[in-house]
Amino acid sequence: MTIIIISLLLLASLLPHLTFTARVNVGIVNGTEARPHSRPYMVSLQKNREHICGGFLISNQFVLTAAHCQIKNEKLTAVVGAHNLKNENEGSVRIGVKSYIKHPDIEKNDIMLLQLEKKITPSKHVYWISLLKKKNVNKKDPNCSVAGWGRLGMNSPGSDRLMEAYVKIMDYATCKKKWKRQQKKLGSKMMCAYGDCGSCEGDSGGPLVCGDTAVGVTSFGDPEHCNSPNKPNVYTKISPYLKWIHKNMRNVKLLY
Repeated sequence: MTIIIISLLLLASLLPHLTFTARVNVGIVNGTEARPHSRPYMVSLQKNREHICGGFLISNQFVLTAAHCQIKNEKLTAVVGAHNLKNENEGSVRIGVKSYIKHPDIEKNDIMLLQLEKKITPSKHVYWISLLKKKNVNKKDPNCSVAGWGRLGMNSPGSDRLMEAYVKIMDYATCKKKWKRQQKKLGSKMMCAYGDCGSCEGDSGGPLVCGDTAVGVTSFGDPEHCNSPNKPNVYTKISPYLKWIHKNMRNVKLLY
């Protein structure tokens, strides 16, 4: 009996610490911290050394992100190879942006291609991701996820460490119905994803990934509630823009 009592007292003393650990390990709204450098394509887009948006490498010279991540003509810096944005000793690299290529109809197409000022050197920590080539995403794919350094909640700060969360693809009809008051904003080239976890402010521009391919670009969500069950997060589909992406990548002056 004495041994049991001592064991119970020991467990009780550990509970506060166990609870604190569990709380720390949530972010990107109920997500988890990504294994360091397990997503080598992730990019932190920064202004004045502060993270403002996500992005992702699609080649050794180009980053794909959301068009609204650049306000007016502000200059952005791409940080590649990062996990903890506050740890300058982990080997991340800061690269300026040479060209900002937005879709001509920016009001309906929240997508932007960035050409970096120098080519990246591929490594275990830095590498690009493939883009979905087929028209539609498999809605039953259980391996879809989002990641970013955005807010951990509506009134919370952003995360220094890269966070990730698994989500499910929502069919377009349901997605449009849930956003019925803003149907004009929800175009046919957009898609929704939902789950207990999801994106928040600062995650814009990051990829929606299914399997090993990027299928969408994080665009917007409920402005009053991160990862709202009533207004699911919206992503720009990548497949309708493949010709536009490849055409612009060919047309700019490449670095050698």
